[in-house]
Amino acid sequence: MAPLEALDASEVRGLLFDLDDTVTTHGKLTSAAYAAMERLHASGRIVVAVTGRPAGWCDHIARMWPVDAVVGENGAFYFWYDARARRLERHYHDSSKARQANRARFAEIAERILREVPGCALSADQPYRETDLAIDYCEDVPALPLESAERIAALMREARLTAKVSSIHVNGWFGAYDKLGMALRMLRERFALESPVARQTIAFVGDSPNDAPMFEFFSHSIGVANIAQFGGHLSIAPRYVTQEEAGAGFVQVVEHLLARA
Repeated sequence: MAPLEALDASEVRGLLFDLDDTVTTHGKLTSAAYAAMERLHASGRIVVAVTGRPAGWCDHIARMWPVDAVVGENGAFYFWYDARARRLERHYHDSSKARQANRARFAEIAERILREVPGCALSADQPYRETDLAIDYCEDVPALPLESAERIAALMREARLTAKVSSIHVNGWFGAYDKLGMALRMLRERFALESPVARQTIAFVGDSPNDAPMFEFFSHSIGVANIAQFGGHLSIAPRYVTQEEAGAGFVQVVEHLLARA
């Protein structure tokens, strides 16, 4: 990974970013990170959160944060707030009927995981999710090793879920969608940016294995410094890396984009 300073920001029109441990620091949104987001949005760049967090959180973020859209639950949907119409617009990968049927199957899968991986727990934000199962391995429970997270992911895959490990949860869902597919759909539908243009003009910053498709696709892919904790568990590395971790690293990314555009 090259240092962030090597990234040529002259063609970057916008920034997509993960939330947990990318914008947040130790589970908190700092004033510096939020202010950086606000400055970037005010500059006219496209600003979009791309997260594994639940629909309930994404509703709030789309309405109240300085963002143009939110891709949530690892690519299950994107939301954006139409200020002119004063209405939240919701766009899902699956139909309402399919989402309801899939949710009904999660309880049995979760029961097996909790039984076979001691110390993990159903995520505290599970009640606000519409499309996936989230198992906590280090957010509200004493931190488990990454090997335990990989075991959780393996059990999900045995149950025919797509499974991804984040910095705090292991998420599983029915279907082959991911953050990248929904992010590209959002950029096409919301901003008329087709994939080849988006690849060259949109940057992405993240911190964990479930960001790998984003790191691979975008020419301007960035990791905050704490990405180093995943070591050999990261299948695809970002092209650039910040000096600072988490929210401070996010601030560095914004400052770099604004100073060199």
